[in-house]
Amino acid sequence: MATKKKQRKTEDENREFKVEWTELFKSNLERHFTTKHASFGSKYPAGDARKKAVEELQKSQQKSSSVFNYWVQSSNNVNIASFIVSQEIAKRGKPYTDGEYIKSCFINASEELFRDFKNKAEILNKIKELPLSAKTVKDRTVKMSSNITNQQIEDLKLVSALSIAVDESCDINDTAQVSLFVRFISSTGPKEELLGLLPLKGQTHGEDIANAVIECMEKHHIPLDKIVSISTDGAKSMTGVRKGFVSILPEKINHEILVYHCIIHQEALCKQTFPEEICNVMELVIKIVNTIVAKALYHRQFKEFLVEMESEYADLLLHNKVRWLSRGNVLKRFASLLLEIKAFLLEKGVDYPELTDDQWIQKIYFMVDVTSHLNNLNRKLQEKGNTIFSMLEEVISFENKLSLFAQDFERETLIHFPSLLKHRQENNSVIDIYYFKTAILNMREAFLRRFQEFRNSMATLAFVKKPLSADVTELNFSLFNIDIGAFEMQVLELKNKELWSSKFELGVPGLYAYLPPSYVQIHKLASRVLSMFGSTYLCEQLFSLMKATKTPHRSRLTVEHLSSLIKVAAAQDFKPDIDELVTSKSC
Repeated sequence: MATKKKQRKTEDENREFKVEWTELFKSNLERHFTTKHASFGSKYPAGDARKKAVEELQKSQQKSSSVFNYWVQSSNNVNIASFIVSQEIAKRGKPYTDGEYIKSCFINASEELFRDFKNKAEILNKIKELPLSAKTVKDRTVKMSSNITNQQIEDLKLVSALSIAVDESCDINDTAQVSLFVRFISSTGPKEELLGLLPLKGQTHGEDIANAVIECMEKHHIPLDKIVSISTDGAKSMTGVRKGFVSILPEKINHEILVYHCIIHQEALCKQTFPEEICNVMELVIKIVNTIVAKALYHRQFKEFLVEMESEYADLLLHNKVRWLSRGNVLKRFASLLLEIKAFLLEKGVDYPELTDDQWIQKIYFMVDVTSHLNNLNRKLQEKGNTIFSMLEEVISFENKLSLFAQDFERETLIHFPSLLKHRQENNSVIDIYYFKTAILNMREAFLRRFQEFRNSMATLAFVKKPLSADVTELNFSLFNIDIGAFEMQVLELKNKELWSSKFELGVPGLYAYLPPSYVQIHKLASRVLSMFGSTYLCEQLFSLMKATKTPHRSRLTVEHLSSLIKVAAAQDFKPDIDELVTSKSC
């Protein structure tokens, strides 16, 4: 078979246009001018006149070209601005129709803002050209969402391990939505991103949730074998032994994975270990608050009463069981306004004898102090970018604090219970030390019983922070497909190299990114442990965003558009590449 002759490329021949061709009309140029521009030769004979005419034609052509380039760039700038406004609308969960509203405000404000500008008319025309109709904002939100997803997928293709956090809730239309977050270690560090908000049609059993997650992973060509851990809440559909999500999904994966019940959920469950009498106190507090706030007249009068009394707060707070910090905040506000509440209810003839019972009031102040400590723990667990080991450290630290609190009651110093201490000092009250100490110790027992799945992997999780003091025999290698022999050799080398040993003694997990490639087994273990979720906090945060976006006034949002809005709003480390989107739109 004859070989195909290789064609030469024009750019390889270094061809150049010779200036003299322009004046002499050589070859094809000459034929073109004699046929198409016959009058040009007679009108401008050879010499300076013709040269000047040619220069003018060239300037005219260049001006026309520059006007076209300016128009293209101007159009691109308008589109970029349109994308930016659409992104801000999506991030704040605002309606698509707000685009025209923003444009109208911009135009009206610019009338005054640029009043003294010479090019005011040009500026206003630019603003008026902004495409911000509801349909435009909607379409651009969908494109930005797709662009963010593509960036996430490109990063996920490069990682060897990832973890997922899964939770389920309903939107305003009672459509079940599954939030799927992924955590992985990229070249720039840990990333936690929303992979998808997945709607469920019909039932919300563990099998339905598993099918939705698997379908999403396969759609984006992400192998299930990359998953090393799963974090969920404690719902039966998630944790059921036979038909729960965490029982079904691991069957699709070819290796053992870790399954965790969200640390923050478990911490919230430990709060429920108060004695029945203290729980009754909380119920009465809620009842009294509702008595005042539920009636509009009472509520107005109570707020006016607080102003007259120059109180620290201007109103009471309503309790919300869904919000983790609600109990502590409600109790703190109630205790601070206790005198005002008693005086107001007495004036209205509403009698609650418990408000004058010293034992009942002691329980109020005890709960204020305890829930304050619990809320501090909860805030630490919610911090962005927390590793699973750092969260477990906070929990263990709090368990030790509970022992300290019990000793505080034994000494009767009440250093860590300022509200209860102040009450004792002001009223010369006799504190029931044994009762409150027992309540603290019961809570500590609840903490010790929980978090077992984390405690069982404690040594492995701690390795990333303290690699030089780790006992290799205590590490669980079966989860991570690690060559134990090579791993032991690499750890030994690390301990004997002063440069690295001095840095790792500081316990900074980010140092793994700078380890030489020869420490591949250490890299493998670190990347898998650092990619684990410790909680489903991001899922809970997403559902709050979802309910703020899809409200009763926007209940007609489709599944696709809701997902796009949430993806743009929830993106953390990935931002839409607006320049690329505008360029592709122009093409």
